[in-house]
Amino acid sequence: MDIGFFLRGLIIGFSIAAPVGPIGILCIRRTLVNGRMFGFVSGLGAAVADACYGCIAAFGLTTLSNFLVGQQSWLRMLGGLFLCYLGSKTFIARPVEQTTLANGSGLTGVFASTFALTVTNPMTILSFIAVFAGLGLGPGARNFIAASLLVLGVFTGSALWWLLLSSGVALLREKFSAIHLRWVNRASGVVIAGFGLLALFSYRK
Repeated sequence: MDIGFFLRGLIIGFSIAAPVGPIGILCIRRTLVNGRMFGFVSGLGAAVADACYGCIAAFGLTTLSNFLVGQQSWLRMLGGLFLCYLGSKTFIARPVEQTTLANGSGLTGVFASTFALTVTNPMTILSFIAVFAGLGLGPGARNFIAASLLVLGVFTGSALWWLLLSSGVALLREKFSAIHLRWVNRASGVVIAGFGLLALFSYRK
């Protein structure tokens, strides 16, 4: 019976991760420029953040969730500024230089950046609270084991999406020349910065 919570969590995690947003653009761009591992680890940063918020929703940590919701304006501002920074940095990056920097800095940086972007997005926690409440899965999901399986399912579903996305994009990587990658950088930079400006605009409102 408890395995049903894992399957529902998997579906929720996959569904929340799948819509294309700034994290998806980053994952695609990093896969094309640096390879599948960098794209997948970028997605794992978001998957861990999803699991953290899923944990808050599943275990009914009301005080923490209320605090995060109450700070959503500041979180949106920080996330928006970070996206604008990443967007501008991506826009001016040269493919060869970017590959060298990525190989030198390792995977920690790409993981940390997507984790930070996801946890500073107030819509993430609101999405989990709304979905869990709508499906009658919180707080606590009836018992500790069920709640734990639910959170594990969320992480697995989210990670599965990023694995599929990075693997699919990696199949096209060899077809992109340096000129193509330069335009990928520019297009990705504009889109990422656009998401940041939208976040800042909603903060100002």
